[in-house]
Amino acid sequence: MSERKLFGTDGIRGTANVYPMTAEIATALGRAVTHYFQSINPSNTRPLIIVGKDTRLSCYMLEMAFSSGVCSQGGSVILTGPLPTPGVAFVTHSMRADAGVMISASHNHFQDNGIKIFDAKGFKLPDSVELEIEKLVLNPDLMPVKIGAQLGNAERLKEVYGRYIVQVKSALSDDYDLVGMRIVLDCANGAGYKVTPMMFQELGAEVFPLGINPNGENINKNCGSLHPEGARAEVLKYRADIGICIDGDGDRLTAIDEEGTIIDGDKLIGLFAKLLLSRGELKKGDTVVGTVMSNLGLEIYLKSLGLNFVRTKVGDRYIIEYMRTHNCILGGEPSGHIIFSKHSTTGDGSLGALKLIESMKFFKKPLKDLVAEIELFPQVIKNIIVKNKPALESVSSIQKGIEEAEQKLAGKGRVLLRYSGTEPLLRVMVEGNIAEIVEEECQKLIEIVTKEIG
Repeated sequence: MSERKLFGTDGIRGTANVYPMTAEIATALGRAVTHYFQSINPSNTRPLIIVGKDTRLSCYMLEMAFSSGVCSQGGSVILTGPLPTPGVAFVTHSMRADAGVMISASHNHFQDNGIKIFDAKGFKLPDSVELEIEKLVLNPDLMPVKIGAQLGNAERLKEVYGRYIVQVKSALSDDYDLVGMRIVLDCANGAGYKVTPMMFQELGAEVFPLGINPNGENINKNCGSLHPEGARAEVLKYRADIGICIDGDGDRLTAIDEEGTIIDGDKLIGLFAKLLLSRGELKKGDTVVGTVMSNLGLEIYLKSLGLNFVRTKVGDRYIIEYMRTHNCILGGEPSGHIIFSKHSTTGDGSLGALKLIESMKFFKKPLKDLVAEIELFPQVIKNIIVKNKPALESVSSIQKGIEEAEQKLAGKGRVLLRYSGTEPLLRVMVEGNIAEIVEEECQKLIEIVTKEIG
C-alpha cells in the first residue's frame, strides 16, 4: 500500500490554518469524502454526512470549509455542533447517514485541529479507504464538477445530542443507578462540556463539574484526562466517590479513586475484563485487545483470569479493526481509550466511566480496592521532539541502545520506540520489574535519540 501523505494514526491532524489543516484542504476533503461515498453507491447521488466538532476556535473555519466541500459535490450535511467523537459515530449510524466527520485534535492543545471520518456504521475508515480519499484531495480533477440542482445543502440540528445521551445511559445495567453518588467530572472544556454532565445528573448522581466553560482556547488546558490534578483536588475536597476526566473530544477516560489516586488506563481494562467475565459476557479463553504500549502487568493479570491478550499498533481504530475481525468485545489503550464493542464503535470516556461505576456497584467495593489486585510493571514513557523521522532501524546507535537496554532487562521487560502519528515526537517506552533499571535504561535511550534526531 502507498504511504499516506495527509492521514496519520487518527485522521488528519496539525496546526490549524497551516497545511494540511487549512480551509482549502478541508473543502477539498469535503468534496473527496462526498465523491467517494457517491462512487461506492452510484444510486445515492446525495450522500448524507454528519459533521460534529469540539470547542476549538478553529472548528468554525474547518466546519464551514468541510461542509462547503460536501455541498459543492452534491452531498447533504447535518451539523451537530459540539459533540464527543463517540457521539458523532453513534449519530452517523443512528441517522443512517453515509458518513460522519469529527473536527477535533482530541487531547492536543487548542492551536491544533484535526478531521477524522466514520463510515455509515460509525467505524473509523481503514487505511486503504483513507488512501483513496487522499488521492482525490490531492487530485481534484478526478472528481466531476457539480452545478445547478446537483449542488447539496446543509442544516444544523441542535438537539441531536439527545440520541447520544440515551445511547450511553442505556449501557449502564438496569440493576443500578447513580443516586447517592458524589462524582467529580472534568470535561476538559471540550466536546462533552454539556452532554456528559447531563448523563450523570439524569442517572441521579451529585455532580461536581469542571471544564464546562469552553472559550475556544481553553480546551485541554490544565484540565481533562491529561491533567487530572485539578479533579483530584476536588475529589478530596468534596469526599467524592470517584473522579472522572475525559479529554477534549470525549473518547478517552482518566479515573481517580476516592483517596485521590489516579488510575492507569491498563488497570481499568483489567477491571473491565473481570467485570465482563463475572457477568458472563466474557468467558475463559476469550481475547482482550490492547496495543504495543499496553503494560506487561496487564497481560499477566488477564492470563491469570484465563483470558488471552493481543497487541495491535497504537490507535483505537487498529484495536477496533482487530475486535471486529475476531469478534472481541473489550479492548483499549493505556491512555484511556476503552472500547466496549457491544455499546460503541469507538473509544468513549463517558461510557467507560459508567462501566467503571457499574463495576463498583457489582463488586460492592470502592475503586481503590477493585484495582489493587492489578499490578503493573514499572514503566517510563518519554516524548522526545524530533526534527525528522528516519526509520529507526537505519540509525545504528539507536538500535545498539535498544539491544543494550533489553540485555539489562534480562527478559523481564520491554523496550519500545515509536513515532507519534500526530505530532513531531518519538515516544521512548521502557518497562520492567525493577524500577531503577527501567529509569536508567530509558534515560540512556533518551540521550541517544536526542543526539541523533532530536
